[in-house]
Amino acid sequence: MTDMFVSLGNWNWLIFGFILMALEVVAPGVFLFWLGLAALLVGLISFVTVISWQIQLVMFAVFAAAAVPVWRRLARPKPDASASPFLNKRTKALLGREFTLEKPIIDGSGTVRIGDTVWRVAGPDTPAGTRVKVVQVDGANLTVAAA
Repeated sequence: MTDMFVSLGNWNWLIFGFILMALEVVAPGVFLFWLGLAALLVGLISFVTVISWQIQLVMFAVFAAAAVPVWRRLARPKPDASASPFLNKRTKALLGREFTLEKPIIDGSGTVRIGDTVWRVAGPDTPAGTRVKVVQVDGANLTVAAA
């Protein structure tokens, strides 16, 4: 094995890096890419300076081990709270919005149509067709007041 490292010289790392990256294309998983990148780095460094093959192997191991946290950091999805702030809290998005009563509020209970859904609302007695504003949300119960 040492003869291979000596005979190919610095090119072995570049060849090894390109082979690993080609294997990544065939079997994607974003793991071989980082190993290939580590091999390419060792190859490029070995062209600049004369390093023994033992040190090159250690450098490859260090670069490959360092690539794992880099990959995990880059691959981690960034939470974007602004994209959907009411995800799993959809009723909270109704707070402060105004709607028209579909059925009057009688004895503290009525309905309002929001999109294609009819919601039960609570509030003071109000005739149908009146604009109301959602002032409180508790689960699926909406409390409204005159807008």
